[in-house]
Amino acid sequence: MHASLKTKVPFRPAATVRTAAASVALCAPLVLACAPAAAQAWPAKPIRFIVTLAPGSAVDIVARLTGEPISKALGQPVVVESRVGGGGVVAAEFVMRAPADGYTMLVGSIASHGVNPSLVPKIPYDALKDFAPVVSLASSPNVLIASNSLPVKSVKDLIALAKQRPGELTYASGGNGTSHHMGGELFGLLSGTKMSHVPFKGSPQAVGAVVSGEVALMFPNIPNAMGLAKAGKLRILGVTTPKRLSFWPELPTIAESGLPGYEVIAWFGLFAPAGTPSAVIDRMNAEANKALAIPAVRENLMTQGFELMGGTVAEFAAFVRSEIEKWAKVVKATGARAD
Repeated sequence: MHASLKTKVPFRPAATVRTAAASVALCAPLVLACAPAAAQAWPAKPIRFIVTLAPGSAVDIVARLTGEPISKALGQPVVVESRVGGGGVVAAEFVMRAPADGYTMLVGSIASHGVNPSLVPKIPYDALKDFAPVVSLASSPNVLIASNSLPVKSVKDLIALAKQRPGELTYASGGNGTSHHMGGELFGLLSGTKMSHVPFKGSPQAVGAVVSGEVALMFPNIPNAMGLAKAGKLRILGVTTPKRLSFWPELPTIAESGLPGYEVIAWFGLFAPAGTPSAVIDRMNAEANKALAIPAVRENLMTQGFELMGGTVAEFAAFVRSEIEKWAKVVKATGARAD
């Protein structure tokens, strides 16, 4: 072989080789420290809770009251952000398209993940395939409220008036697909009456329209109506739960007031984009359950008329599937549509 083609391997003492190996071992932590942010432990930056209705709505209240203790536990801010429209469609689509990294989550509801899949034509997301259920947070009874200017004092009075004036009475909602909307649809189906739906961009605005007399009725979540009713600014005719409320036992149920089987209960839960790491989902589920167990959080939510939920990821996933099936039947039977 020609001399110029020979490869000379320099002599390296064993001690030198060991020193080099040790140097590599010492550098390993430095390499890990310089790894991209994506490899850092979650969470490494603020988390956004996207809510489906306006500030002051029931879903917004739940997001803020649970988000604060979750933020403290995780050591990162939880920022509550409203994206209003389509009874939850706008917020849900936004979260669906967000990176599946655990930093953008949806505080969804009966509207976004129970009713809309069957109510909204050409809905831009699949409530089951495009999201990873994280945890159920809370539920809220709805109540039937009436403007003080409406000449009714009971559910039976309302049914009689609605039958005398078919299509003339209006009922408000915080948006299509909300429990307020479906409360009116189910009421019309079971009572054999026809009322006109008037959607607003949020429940506070809708309740305000009832107070002013702009709209006759509404089926809002109890936190948005209880204070106004006790102040005499509107009238509550009944609650949408199967049994009377323990904290308001004098309030009759709609079911016992002439509509057997009537039941509408709003619920709120946390969803992540599909593909979010299971470790992130499990951690958020654990922290949310811990937050719901804090006495101050429990008292604050329950005082405003909420019932706490919580539970495992699997339990919430099964609940969502059952809600989609339940409301699909109601939408079909009522002929409800997104106005």
